[in-house]
Amino acid sequence: MQSRPAAGAALALLSAVTFATSGTFARSLIEAGWSAESAVIARVGVAALVLALPALLSLRGRWDVLRRNVTAIGMFGLLGVALAQVCFFNAVRYLPVGVALLLEYLGIILVVLWMWLRHGQQPRPLTVAGSTAALAGLAFVLDLTGTAGFHPVGVLWGLGAAFGLAGYFVLAGRVDPRLPSVAMASGGMAVGAAVLLLIGLTGLLPLRATFGEVTFAGQRTSWLLPIAGLSLVAAVIAYLAGIAGTRILGPRLSSFVGLTEVLFAVLIAWLLLNELPTAWQLFGGGLIVAGVALVRLDELRGPAAEPTPVSPEGVLAVDGR
Repeated sequence: MQSRPAAGAALALLSAVTFATSGTFARSLIEAGWSAESAVIARVGVAALVLALPALLSLRGRWDVLRRNVTAIGMFGLLGVALAQVCFFNAVRYLPVGVALLLEYLGIILVVLWMWLRHGQQPRPLTVAGSTAALAGLAFVLDLTGTAGFHPVGVLWGLGAAFGLAGYFVLAGRVDPRLPSVAMASGGMAVGAAVLLLIGLTGLLPLRATFGEVTFAGQRTSWLLPIAGLSLVAAVIAYLAGIAGTRILGPRLSSFVGLTEVLFAVLIAWLLLNELPTAWQLFGGGLIVAGVALVRLDELRGPAAEPTPVSPEGVLAVDGR
């Protein structure tokens, strides 16, 4: 019996590591001339196709469950997939991958504010302390002193990703529990890819892609490598490992393990892109992660704050990110 928690922790860590590669893979495409929107379409479109068969098998012919959740899947695809990922990939054009991901993680704090203002669920002291720590960390991450270069456009994109992540949490917490997680993930990614493609074809969103060599980890390679990494490693493997790990550990414990995605993202960007935030940004990142952990910990004490599923680019390993 002791092997099951260990296996669950290993799967949750695998999910965090693979999700953490998305920014690094996306950076190589964007620097080669891809628009963030095209990178997102490729990532979630391929992943949706790969997960389509597991999604259909998980439904076991319960098409009525799928029909009742069409609106929820659609909204998840628009907010949790399209908005969150487009904003995150645009943010990494201007900011280190780890900094962009930290800004996205502030979406968890936005959920606290939303539940307070919209539903009157006043946060308890531990949640207030966590939110305060996260906001204090934001000041260090933004590095307003200018030692690392302040990119307001990148910050705005990162905060846009936070709003998309917050929308995901609010929506995913209300999804019919009879809808399988893999069906939610595949359907949401299919909707996100289709909507972005349709809007792009109208000319309202830039759709640029190059099909030659790209620079990845300092080496010239085919554009297919980062595409495969984004769709298969940072999406399919990440989602499936996260779902399996969550079924063993439960969503709350898995959410704590999911916080390691930020640490893995910083490490991967350092090793492959030679990209490392400043010491003050790392300190601020620690405050943000600690603040989010306090908010998660407060959820274990009772139902005062609405439960949220596993996070993260993730983070979002239960129903897809």
